[in-house]
Amino acid sequence: MTAAPFRIAVPDVEIDALRAAIARTRWPDQIDGAGWDYGTERGYLQELLAYWADGFDWRAQEARLNATRQIRAALDAEAFPAFPAFGVHCAHQRGVGPDPLPLVLTHGWPSTHFEYQQVIGPLSDPGAHGGDPADAFHVVVPSLPGYGFSDIPSARGMTPRVVAALWVALMRDLGYDRFAAAGCDWGAYVTALLGLDHPDALVGIHMGMLNFRAAGERTPTAEDREYAAAAGDWRRTEIGYSMIQGTKPQSLAYGLTDSPAGLAAWIVEKWRRWSDCGGDVESLFTRDDLLTTIAIYWFTGTINSANRLYYESRTTPIRLAEGQRIDPPAGFLLERRIDGPNPNIGPPPRSRADAVYDVHRWTVADRGAHFPALENPDLYVAELRAFFRPLRGRREI
Repeated sequence: MTAAPFRIAVPDVEIDALRAAIARTRWPDQIDGAGWDYGTERGYLQELLAYWADGFDWRAQEARLNATRQIRAALDAEAFPAFPAFGVHCAHQRGVGPDPLPLVLTHGWPSTHFEYQQVIGPLSDPGAHGGDPADAFHVVVPSLPGYGFSDIPSARGMTPRVVAALWVALMRDLGYDRFAAAGCDWGAYVTALLGLDHPDALVGIHMGMLNFRAAGERTPTAEDREYAAAAGDWRRTEIGYSMIQGTKPQSLAYGLTDSPAGLAAWIVEKWRRWSDCGGDVESLFTRDDLLTTIAIYWFTGTINSANRLYYESRTTPIRLAEGQRIDPPAGFLLERRIDGPNPNIGPPPRSRADAVYDVHRWTVADRGAHFPALENPDLYVAELRAFFRPLRGRREI
C-alpha cells in the first residue's frame, strides 16, 4: 500500500453546475398538513435547497476539512485482488501526548468522514482541549469504500468484512500494527468485524450499536420482549430505505445522483429521524453541517456506491457459530429510549452483548442518538477516553 497527501479541491465548474441543477428542480406535490409524515417535508427542503444554492459556502467547509491532515492510500493489489489498486481516503491526525494510541474511527450511512470532524482535535490533542495528554490518540478517519473521497468499487463483494480487512492494511501502512477501533452505524459493524476477524490487531473495540447475537435459542426475558416489541414497531415504519438499498439500489440511484433535491431529501430525512432533535433537525445540526455531508455525496457522486453497501451486506450475511465470541475488550455508547416525534428502539438488553462480547463499558447516552460525534461530541470524546484508558497497555501484547 502506498499513501500520498490529499486535499479536497472541488472545481469551480462543479459548484456552478450544482447551483444550476438546484435551479432546475421540479417539485412534487404534497398533502396539506402532511408535515414529515410521508417523508421529507417540501417546505423545509425548499428552504434548505435555497440556502444550498445561495448561502452555503462550500469553500469554507472545504477549508475546514482540509485543516485536518488527509491522505489517499492505494491498496496492495495482491492482498485485495478483487479491487486492484483501490484507493482509500482518510483524515489522519497524529496525537500530541506522551504515547498516543492509534485509533480508527469508522462512519456509517448516510454519513461521511465529516461526522467525526468535531472530535478529531480533542481526541488527538486532549491537552489543548482541557484534557489529559496521556489520553491522546493518533486519529485515523477513513471514508468507507464507495463513500466520499475513497474509490468507488467497480466489482461485487465490497462487504463490511472486506472493509475491516482494508482497515487493518491501512493502519499497518500507517505504522500501526495494533490499534483501537470505534464506530457507529456501519462503522459499528465494521468495528465488530475487526474484533471478530482480526483480534490480534485490536487493543479494544467501541461501538454505537449491537451488531451480533449469540447463536442458539434462549428463553426471552421481559426486557427481551420489550426490546423486540420496540424493534418491531420501528421496522414497520422505518425499514423501507434499507429494503430498497439492500435489493434494488441501482434503481434508486438515478434520481439521487441526478437531483440535488432528491439527494438532500433522502439524506436529511434520516438525520432528522435518527437524531435526538425532537423533530427539529436544525436544533442539533447547522445547515452548514447538514449540507457539508450532502455536498460530499454530491460532488463525489457516491450515493449509489454508498447505498450499495446494504446490498453487499444483505447478500453475504454473517452469523456467529455456536459458542463463538468476539474477543477484544468491548465498549458501547448506546441511544437512550426516545419517545415523541422521533421514537427509536432504545438500548438492547446488556445480556445480549455479554453473550458475545467481553463488555468492559456499557453507557446509555443521556442526550444524543445515532450520530453521537456530532450530536454530543463532548460525551463521545469522554467515552472513548474512558474506555480505552485502561487498555492502552494492551498495545504491546
